[in-house]
Amino acid sequence: MAQALTLAIVLRALISWFPLDPRNPVVTFLHDITEPILAPIRQVVPRLGMLDLSPLVAIILIQVVANLAIRALI
Repeated sequence: MAQALTLAIVLRALISWFPLDPRNPVVTFLHDITEPILAPIRQVVPRLGMLDLSPLVAIILIQVVANLAIRALI
């Protein structure tokens, strides 16, 4: 699950570099899946000019939580 969410965030970050129609089903799907995670992070982590670090922070947090969950189950 963590890998799928990480992949969705990476894909969303990559497609943000291209002028795609926001009504595109893939774009809409990625936005719907990732926005609940990225929006709260954006409120805490400020943008650095035009650089949005929230995807990077989200990926790090997802990996940390996944690793902690795995260790707790072992």
